Amino acid sequence: MLIGEVAAITGVDSQTIRFYERQGLLPAPRREPNGYRSYDDAAIGRLQFIRAAQAAGLTLTEIASIVHLRDAGQTPCTHVSLLLDRKLDDVRTRQRELSILATELEQLIEASHDLDPRNCADADICHIIGRAGKGRTNSVTGLSS
Repeated sequence: MLIGEVAAITGVDSQTIRFYERQGLLPAPRREPNGYRSYDDAAIGRLQFIRAAQAAGLTLTEIASIVHLRDAGQTPCTHVSLLLDRKLDDVRTRQRELSILATELEQLIEASHDLDPRNCADADICHIIGRAGKGRTNSVTGLSS
């Protein structure tokens, strides 16, 4: 199969397929006498795996670690489970951070209803943000305002 056919089947752009080859995520295909890349069905399976792993939130580095284990003849299931556990922990941490941020934004919006634009000085830029958060540490970024 030519790269265009593989791209059409998998929904992965041909430039991305070439990038995956350079990164070692996809084995180099056999070359036809005219220099064209010729892919087998295994390439389609590998590309589908890469897309599914990305949809699960894995980075290309993490995906590479999985395919390298498989290519070395090892079953990567334990490694994948650990990666997914870490990814879930990261997602839950980010959800907590976003919840805190949502509460802070709600407070700023509520405070903005009581502020008079005539009291906003040039140095404040906007006193909704400038004055409402003075002296408070942002619980998401850890920075003081």
